[in-house]
Amino acid sequence: VQLRASGGGLVHAGGSLRLSCVASGFVLEHWAVGWFRQFPGKERESVACISSREGILYYVPSVKGRFTISRENANTVNLQMDNLKPEDTGMYYCQTVHMGSLVSGQGTQVTVSS
Repeated sequence: VQLRASGGGLVHAGGSLRLSCVASGFVLEHWAVGWFRQFPGKERESVACISSREGILYYVPSVKGRFTISRENANTVNLQMDNLKPEDTGMYYCQTVHMGSLVSGQGTQVTVSS
């Protein structure tokens, strides 16, 4: 049971990136998925979440209107990030709670230059 996050990189302010979270060992569409980010020296914070069945979405206010979380297929959840800002720089992780256990990907670095 694993999650793998990818798609990070270096972009200029105003640019876009699409992060992908791919599950192996279980079917991701049955579980709610969240994207989180962590800045150096800070605690991990929630960025966006998508529920398992109802498609309920949540965004932290600072990314609302710029980021979009969606399911690409049964095992992939994407985070489309547009109009990126330097303050979005950080390590991004996808997570889910599968059968009562927290499953977290290894993280992908997003760096936005001003």
